[in-house]
Amino acid sequence: MTETRTRTHTDERTNEESERESEEHRCPECSGNLVTDDERGETVCAECGLVVDEDQIDPGPEWRAFDASEKDQKSRVGAPTTNTMHDKGLSTNIGWQNKDAYGNSLGSRQREKMQRLRKWNERFRTRDSKERNLKQALGEIDRMASALGLPDNVRETASVIYRRALDEDLLPGRSIEGVATSALYAAARKAGTPRSLDEITNVSRVEKDEIARTYRYVVRELNLQIQPADPKSYVPRFVSDLGVSEEVERRARDLLDTATEKGIHSGKSPVGLAAAAVYAAALLSNEKVTQSEVSDVSDISEVTIRNRYHELLEAKEDGIAL
Repeated sequence: MTETRTRTHTDERTNEESERESEEHRCPECSGNLVTDDERGETVCAECGLVVDEDQIDPGPEWRAFDASEKDQKSRVGAPTTNTMHDKGLSTNIGWQNKDAYGNSLGSRQREKMQRLRKWNERFRTRDSKERNLKQALGEIDRMASALGLPDNVRETASVIYRRALDEDLLPGRSIEGVATSALYAAARKAGTPRSLDEITNVSRVEKDEIARTYRYVVRELNLQIQPADPKSYVPRFVSDLGVSEEVERRARDLLDTATEKGIHSGKSPVGLAAAAVYAAALLSNEKVTQSEVSDVSDISEVTIRNRYHELLEAKEDGIAL
Protein backbone atom coordinates (compact mmCIF):
# COMPACT_ATOMS: atom_id res chain seq x y z
CA MET A 1 0.00 0.00 0.00
CA THR A 2 2.83 2.36 0.88
CA GLU A 3 4.66 1.57 -2.38
CA THR A 4 1.51 2.30 -4.42
CA ARG A 5 1.05 5.68 -2.68
CA THR A 6 4.72 6.57 -3.27
CA ARG A 7 4.53 5.63 -6.95
CA THR A 8 1.38 7.69 -7.42
CA HIS A 9 2.99 10.71 -5.73
CA THR A 10 6.07 10.37 -8.00
CA ASP A 11 3.90 10.17 -11.13
CA GLU A 12 1.99 13.29 -10.09
CA ARG A 13 5.23 15.20 -9.51
CA THR A 14 6.58 14.11 -12.91
CA ASN A 15 3.38 15.24 -14.62
CA GLU A 16 3.57 18.62 -12.87
CA GLU A 17 7.16 19.12 -14.03
CA SER A 18 6.22 18.21 -17.61
CA GLU A 19 3.30 20.65 -17.56
CA ARG A 20 5.55 23.38 -16.14
CA GLU A 21 8.17 22.83 -18.87
CA SER A 22 5.46 22.81 -21.53
CA GLU A 23 4.09 26.13 -20.23
CA GLU A 24 7.59 27.66 -20.31
CA HIS A 25 7.85 26.83 -24.04
CA ARG A 26 4.40 28.31 -24.81
CA CYS A 27 3.41 31.90 -25.51
CA PRO A 28 1.64 33.46 -22.50
CA GLU A 29 -0.79 35.30 -24.83
CA CYS A 30 -1.84 32.76 -27.46
CA SER A 31 -0.11 29.54 -26.26
CA GLY A 32 1.83 29.39 -29.53
CA ASN A 33 5.30 27.90 -29.96
CA LEU A 34 8.28 30.03 -28.90
CA VAL A 35 11.23 30.52 -31.25
CA THR A 36 14.72 31.75 -30.31
CA ASP A 37 16.26 34.42 -32.58
CA ASP A 38 20.02 34.18 -31.98
CA GLU A 39 20.86 37.22 -34.14
CA ARG A 40 18.72 39.61 -32.08
CA GLY A 41 19.01 37.73 -28.78
CA GLU A 42 15.24 37.43 -28.43
CA THR A 43 12.63 34.73 -27.80
CA VAL A 44 9.45 35.41 -29.78
CA CYS A 45 6.15 33.68 -30.41
CA ALA A 46 5.90 32.09 -33.85
CA GLU A 47 2.13 32.72 -33.93
CA CYS A 48 1.49 36.25 -32.67
CA GLY A 49 5.05 37.70 -32.69
CA LEU A 50 5.10 38.57 -28.98
CA VAL A 51 8.65 39.13 -27.66
CA VAL A 52 8.78 36.96 -24.53
CA ASP A 53 12.47 37.45 -23.70
CA GLU A 54 15.16 39.84 -24.94
CA ASP A 55 18.79 40.84 -24.33
CA GLN A 56 19.87 37.24 -24.02
CA ILE A 57 23.52 36.47 -23.31
CA ASP A 58 25.54 35.76 -26.49
CA PRO A 59 28.11 32.99 -25.84
CA GLY A 60 29.97 33.76 -29.06
CA PRO A 61 33.04 36.02 -29.49
CA GLU A 62 32.73 39.77 -29.45
CA TRP A 63 34.75 40.08 -32.69
CA ARG A 64 33.89 39.29 -36.29
CA ALA A 65 36.04 37.53 -38.88
CA PHE A 66 35.52 37.60 -42.63
CA ASP A 67 37.89 34.81 -43.70
CA ALA A 68 39.61 31.75 -42.25
CA SER A 69 42.99 33.40 -41.71
CA GLU A 70 41.45 36.33 -39.83
CA LYS A 71 39.47 33.90 -37.67
CA ASP A 72 42.64 31.98 -36.79
CA GLN A 73 44.45 35.21 -35.84
CA LYS A 74 41.65 36.36 -33.53
CA SER A 75 40.90 32.98 -31.99
CA ARG A 76 41.89 32.63 -28.33
CA VAL A 77 42.28 28.85 -28.40
CA GLY A 78 45.33 26.89 -29.46
CA ALA A 79 45.74 24.52 -32.36
CA PRO A 80 44.38 20.96 -32.06
CA THR A 81 46.68 18.15 -31.01
CA THR A 82 48.67 16.60 -33.84
CA ASN A 83 50.93 13.59 -34.24
CA THR A 84 53.30 15.60 -36.44
CA MET A 85 54.90 17.16 -33.34
CA HIS A 86 56.82 15.11 -30.79
CA ASP A 87 54.78 16.54 -27.88
CA LYS A 88 51.55 16.56 -29.97
CA GLY A 89 51.49 20.37 -29.78
CA LEU A 90 50.61 20.50 -26.08
CA SER A 91 53.72 22.35 -24.89
CA THR A 92 54.39 26.08 -24.78
CA ASN A 93 56.44 27.80 -27.46
CA ILE A 94 58.46 30.89 -26.57
CA GLY A 95 59.01 33.14 -29.57
CA TRP A 96 62.48 34.22 -30.63
CA GLN A 97 61.57 37.91 -30.93
CA ASN A 98 62.91 40.01 -28.03
CA LYS A 99 59.84 42.25 -27.91
CA ASP A 100 57.00 42.74 -25.46
CA ALA A 101 53.25 42.62 -26.16
CA TYR A 102 53.31 46.19 -27.48
CA GLY A 103 56.15 45.57 -29.93
CA ASN A 104 58.75 47.41 -27.86
CA SER A 105 62.27 45.99 -27.60
CA LEU A 106 63.23 44.36 -24.32
CA GLY A 107 66.03 45.62 -22.13
CA SER A 108 69.29 43.74 -21.71
CA ARG A 109 68.25 42.06 -18.44
CA GLN A 110 64.90 41.00 -19.88
CA ARG A 111 66.61 39.58 -22.99
CA GLU A 112 68.90 37.49 -20.82
CA LYS A 113 65.92 36.27 -18.82
CA MET A 114 64.00 35.29 -21.96
CA GLN A 115 67.03 33.48 -23.34
CA ARG A 116 67.27 31.39 -20.17
CA LEU A 117 63.55 30.64 -20.36
CA ARG A 118 63.89 29.49 -23.97
CA LYS A 119 66.81 27.23 -23.05
CA TRP A 120 65.01 25.57 -20.15
CA ASN A 121 61.76 25.32 -22.09
CA GLU A 122 63.60 23.45 -24.85
CA ARG A 123 65.20 21.13 -22.30
CA PHE A 124 61.86 20.32 -20.69
CA ARG A 125 60.21 19.65 -24.08
CA THR A 126 62.73 16.89 -24.86
CA ARG A 127 63.39 15.26 -21.52
CA ASP A 128 64.40 11.78 -22.70
CA SER A 129 65.94 10.01 -25.69
CA LYS A 130 62.56 8.95 -27.11
CA GLU A 131 61.33 12.54 -27.34
CA ARG A 132 64.61 13.66 -28.89
CA ASN A 133 64.31 10.84 -31.40
CA LEU A 134 60.72 11.83 -32.25
CA LYS A 135 61.63 15.49 -32.57
CA GLN A 136 64.37 14.74 -35.09
CA ALA A 137 62.33 12.21 -37.09
CA LEU A 138 59.12 14.25 -37.28
CA GLY A 139 61.11 17.31 -38.33
CA GLU A 140 62.66 15.22 -41.10
CA ILE A 141 59.24 13.98 -42.22
CA ASP A 142 57.91 17.54 -42.35
CA ARG A 143 60.93 18.72 -44.37
CA MET A 144 60.63 15.95 -46.95
CA ALA A 145 56.84 16.26 -47.22
CA SER A 146 57.19 20.00 -47.90
CA ALA A 147 59.79 19.35 -50.60
CA LEU A 148 57.52 16.75 -52.25
CA GLY A 149 54.34 18.83 -51.93
CA LEU A 150 52.50 16.20 -49.88
CA PRO A 151 49.30 17.20 -48.01
CA ASP A 152 48.85 17.33 -44.23
CA ASN A 153 47.02 13.99 -44.01
CA VAL A 154 50.09 12.22 -45.44
CA ARG A 155 52.34 13.89 -42.85
CA GLU A 156 49.96 12.84 -40.08
CA THR A 157 49.89 9.23 -41.31
CA ALA A 158 53.68 9.13 -41.67
CA SER A 159 54.06 10.42 -38.10
CA VAL A 160 51.73 7.71 -36.78
CA ILE A 161 53.69 5.01 -38.66
CA TYR A 162 56.98 6.28 -37.25
CA ARG A 163 55.55 6.39 -33.71
CA ARG A 164 54.42 2.78 -34.08
CA ALA A 165 57.87 1.75 -35.32
CA LEU A 166 59.46 3.50 -32.33
CA ASP A 167 57.04 1.92 -29.84
CA GLU A 168 57.65 -1.57 -31.27
CA ASP A 169 61.43 -1.11 -31.07
CA LEU A 170 62.14 -1.33 -34.82
CA LEU A 171 64.83 1.35 -34.85
CA PRO A 172 67.90 -0.44 -33.39
CA GLY A 173 70.36 -1.03 -36.23
CA ARG A 174 68.64 1.48 -38.52
CA SER A 175 69.00 5.21 -38.95
CA ILE A 176 66.33 7.67 -37.84
CA GLU A 177 66.33 9.27 -41.30
CA GLY A 178 65.89 5.88 -42.99
CA VAL A 179 62.84 4.88 -40.93
CA ALA A 180 61.34 8.38 -41.24
CA THR A 181 61.74 8.29 -45.03
CA SER A 182 60.21 4.81 -45.21
CA ALA A 183 57.26 5.97 -43.10
CA LEU A 184 56.65 8.90 -45.45
CA TYR A 185 56.92 6.68 -48.54
CA ALA A 186 54.39 4.23 -47.06
CA ALA A 187 52.03 7.03 -45.96
CA ALA A 188 52.02 8.60 -49.43
CA ARG A 189 51.08 5.25 -51.00
CA LYS A 190 48.34 4.61 -48.43
CA ALA A 191 46.83 8.06 -49.04
CA GLY A 192 46.67 7.57 -52.83
CA THR A 193 49.24 10.30 -53.53
CA PRO A 194 52.32 8.14 -54.15
CA ARG A 195 55.79 9.39 -54.95
CA SER A 196 58.34 7.29 -56.76
CA LEU A 197 61.33 5.88 -54.89
CA ASP A 198 63.62 8.12 -56.93
CA GLU A 199 61.65 11.23 -55.92
CA ILE A 200 61.80 10.19 -52.28
CA THR A 201 65.54 9.56 -52.56
CA ASN A 202 66.14 13.03 -54.03
CA VAL A 203 64.85 14.74 -50.88
CA SER A 204 66.11 12.19 -48.36
CA ARG A 205 69.46 12.05 -46.60
CA VAL A 206 69.84 8.28 -47.07
CA GLU A 207 70.55 6.09 -50.08
CA LYS A 208 67.91 4.50 -52.27
CA ASP A 209 68.81 0.92 -51.31
CA GLU A 210 68.54 1.69 -47.60
CA ILE A 211 65.12 3.30 -48.09
CA ALA A 212 63.81 0.29 -50.02
CA ARG A 213 65.23 -2.16 -47.49
CA THR A 214 63.87 -0.27 -44.47
CA TYR A 215 60.49 0.23 -46.15
CA ARG A 216 60.04 -3.51 -46.69
CA TYR A 217 61.06 -4.18 -43.08
CA VAL A 218 58.67 -1.58 -41.59
CA VAL A 219 55.73 -2.72 -43.73
CA ARG A 220 56.33 -6.35 -42.78
CA GLU A 221 56.82 -5.78 -39.04
CA LEU A 222 53.90 -3.35 -38.65
CA ASN A 223 51.66 -5.42 -40.96
CA LEU A 224 50.72 -2.38 -43.04
CA GLN A 225 48.15 -3.09 -45.75
CA ILE A 226 49.51 -1.16 -48.75
CA GLN A 227 48.15 -1.85 -52.21
CA PRO A 228 50.40 -1.73 -55.30
CA ALA A 229 50.66 1.78 -56.69
CA ASP A 230 48.11 2.61 -59.39
CA PRO A 231 49.75 4.22 -62.47
CA LYS A 232 46.71 6.51 -62.83
CA SER A 233 47.46 8.14 -59.46
CA TYR A 234 50.60 9.72 -60.99
CA VAL A 235 48.85 11.11 -64.08
CA PRO A 236 47.27 14.31 -62.58
CA ARG A 237 50.61 15.47 -61.18
CA PHE A 238 52.49 14.87 -64.44
CA VAL A 239 49.74 16.63 -66.42
CA SER A 240 49.85 19.61 -64.05
CA ASP A 241 53.65 19.88 -64.17
CA LEU A 242 53.66 19.73 -67.98
CA GLY A 243 50.85 22.28 -68.30
CA VAL A 244 48.80 20.25 -70.80
CA SER A 245 45.03 20.05 -71.11
CA GLU A 246 42.46 17.85 -69.38
CA GLU A 247 42.02 16.00 -72.66
CA VAL A 248 45.53 14.64 -72.25
CA GLU A 249 44.72 13.41 -68.75
CA ARG A 250 41.54 11.69 -69.94
CA ARG A 251 43.33 9.94 -72.83
CA ALA A 252 46.20 8.90 -70.57
CA ARG A 253 43.74 7.26 -68.17
CA ASP A 254 42.08 5.43 -71.08
CA LEU A 255 45.45 4.11 -72.24
CA LEU A 256 46.28 2.86 -68.76
CA ASP A 257 42.86 1.22 -68.38
CA THR A 258 43.42 -0.67 -71.63
CA ALA A 259 46.91 -1.71 -70.53
CA THR A 260 45.50 -3.04 -67.26
CA GLU A 261 42.78 -5.00 -69.06
CA LYS A 262 45.38 -6.70 -71.30
CA GLY A 263 47.84 -7.30 -68.47
CA ILE A 264 50.63 -5.15 -69.91
CA HIS A 265 51.13 -3.35 -66.58
CA SER A 266 52.23 -6.51 -64.78
CA GLY A 267 55.86 -6.36 -63.63
CA LYS A 268 56.43 -2.82 -64.89
CA SER A 269 57.06 0.39 -62.98
CA PRO A 270 53.77 2.29 -62.46
CA VAL A 271 55.66 5.60 -62.75
CA GLY A 272 57.11 4.60 -66.12
CA LEU A 273 53.69 3.53 -67.40
CA ALA A 274 52.11 6.79 -66.23
CA ALA A 275 54.85 8.89 -67.88
CA ALA A 276 54.53 6.99 -71.16
CA ALA A 277 50.73 7.28 -71.08
CA VAL A 278 50.91 11.05 -70.62
CA TYR A 279 53.43 11.34 -73.48
CA ALA A 280 51.30 9.20 -75.81
CA ALA A 281 48.10 11.04 -74.84
CA ALA A 282 49.75 14.40 -75.56
CA LEU A 283 50.72 13.24 -79.05
CA LEU A 284 47.22 11.88 -79.69
CA SER A 285 45.78 15.24 -78.59
CA ASN A 286 48.18 17.16 -80.90
CA GLU A 287 49.91 18.87 -78.00
CA LYS A 288 53.65 19.31 -78.26
CA VAL A 289 55.41 17.51 -75.43
CA THR A 290 58.91 16.07 -75.75
CA GLN A 291 60.20 12.90 -74.14
CA SER A 292 62.80 15.01 -72.37
CA GLU A 293 60.12 17.17 -70.71
CA VAL A 294 58.18 14.11 -69.56
CA SER A 295 61.41 12.58 -68.27
CA ASP A 296 62.17 15.68 -66.21
CA VAL A 297 58.80 15.79 -64.45
CA SER A 298 58.55 12.02 -63.87
CA ASP A 299 62.23 11.25 -63.16
CA ILE A 300 62.03 8.36 -65.65
CA SER A 301 64.57 7.82 -68.41
CA GLU A 302 63.63 8.59 -72.01
CA VAL A 303 64.43 5.00 -73.02
CA THR A 304 61.82 3.65 -70.58
CA ILE A 305 59.26 6.19 -71.79
CA ARG A 306 59.81 5.16 -75.43
CA ASN A 307 59.50 1.45 -74.65
CA ARG A 308 56.32 1.83 -72.59
CA TYR A 309 54.90 4.29 -75.11
CA HIS A 310 55.01 1.74 -77.94
CA GLU A 311 53.53 -0.98 -75.71
CA LEU A 312 50.61 1.24 -74.69
CA LEU A 313 49.79 2.22 -78.26
CA GLU A 314 49.98 -1.37 -79.47
CA ALA A 315 47.58 -2.40 -76.74
CA LYS A 316 45.18 0.43 -77.62
CA GLU A 317 45.11 0.29 -81.41
CA ASP A 318 46.96 -2.93 -82.28
CA GLY A 319 50.03 -1.22 -83.66
CA ILE A 320 48.92 2.36 -84.32
CA ALA A 321 51.80 4.59 -85.45
CA LEU A 322 52.07 8.31 -85.12
